[in-house]
Amino acid sequence: MEFIDYYKVLGITKNASADEIKKAYRKLARKLHPDINPNDAEAQKKFQQLNEANEVLSNPEKRKKYDKYGKDWEKGEEYHQYKQQQQQYANSGQQQSYTRGDFGGEDFSDYFSSMFGGQGAGSRRSQTKYRGQDIQASLQIDIKEAYTTHKKEFTVNDKNIRITIPAGIEDQQTIKISGYGGPGINKGPNGDLYITFSIVNTTNFKRVENDLFITKDLDLYTAVLGGEITISDFNASKLKLKVAAGTQNNTKVRLKGKGFPIYKKEDQFGDLYVTYNILIPTNLSEKEIELFKELAQSTKN
Repeated sequence: MEFIDYYKVLGITKNASADEIKKAYRKLARKLHPDINPNDAEAQKKFQQLNEANEVLSNPEKRKKYDKYGKDWEKGEEYHQYKQQQQQYANSGQQQSYTRGDFGGEDFSDYFSSMFGGQGAGSRRSQTKYRGQDIQASLQIDIKEAYTTHKKEFTVNDKNIRITIPAGIEDQQTIKISGYGGPGINKGPNGDLYITFSIVNTTNFKRVENDLFITKDLDLYTAVLGGEITISDFNASKLKLKVAAGTQNNTKVRLKGKGFPIYKKEDQFGDLYVTYNILIPTNLSEKEIELFKELAQSTKN
């Protein structure tokens, strides 16, 4: 398996913080996204590597294993189990001829090549069951899809997979599909499939966790005198709002339970926040200008 330097993919150093990893990923994801490079195979390959790098380095436990074992980081636990077994054999006088002390550098990679690619039928090594490799995949959906529970079918390693995506799934959230990873060795269990979701927002709503935010233009007269306006929520349902007289610019109104679905909590939603943007009238007629002057003069008296 070709070694991919995840730090190089993200353009960061090995001492990068979690925030630096997140910022680097988001910057490159916008540049390499398949929607921006629809016919660029190289960009799509780099985007896949970018998702892999982010999945590993943004997870403290996976990052620790990657820093220690490099390309063989996913088999680190198997390595330790194997090493412990050999120590037990050595203590009981049954140490095998292929046991070597501490593995490191190329020896460690050679160990995996021999253990998972060699023969040795009848030996303890060939009889040991090993769990299959976990697989990382990315799946892009629209925010409108994320609003409702729905089924999605896609292909990973030539295998068609159909899953149910719960409403409220978040951007960069990862879910595990047990048993859909690489095949086990010596009848060991299959690995798992980890899917990281990339959610594209094609609406005027801004989503922050389970809450939605939108800006609504408000004419000056309604802001001053008060009144009633109509807005559309995320489902395009019409909602009537009462505007208080003397409403100021950037006033924020909260509509409880009109936000985004809460992940795996049926019939529970976040809130919708509406921010008023008061429009100053332009292209006034002479009569309107005179009226404003009279109003301004009256406030001085």
